Amino acid sequence: MDSIKGYLTNDHRKCDGLFAKMEEAAMTFLGDAKSLAEEFIKETERHFQMEERVMFLEFEQKTGITQGPTAVMRHEHTQMRGLMKQLLESIESDNKDKFFGTCETLMILLQQHNMKEEQMLYPMAQQHLATESARIVDMMDSMIVE
Repeated sequence: MDSIKGYLTNDHRKCDGLFAKMEEAAMTFLGDAKSLAEEFIKETERHFQMEERVMFLEFEQKTGITQGPTAVMRHEHTQMRGLMKQLLESIESDNKDKFFGTCETLMILLQQHNMKEEQMLYPMAQQHLATESARIVDMMDSMIVE
């Protein structure tokens, strides 16, 4: 069974791979990126919800820290949701410049965000939630996002 840190880090890599495929498809023809963008957004939203609805809540309950790293991560999730919406809008309006500009901004935000989670929050969560790690990973793994 994965640790919380291992499980969520692997999920970051999966989302990163979808992002790269989406960007690559858009280089040839922007319309080709639509289904890949939708898949990237769906999987990224699932990741955000696994954190927000399961891991962050468990961490906050265990530590009593609610205005620390989890609050910052939630704020960044909100920013990235806005950018993902802009990606779809740029595909719909066939605006390649806006699409790639939004991709660049989103990629920078994602990389910084993931690094903070992987180097700071996930190790803290793993330390505080070690005894409940298997249950928490199972809860996250069974999440379905519509």
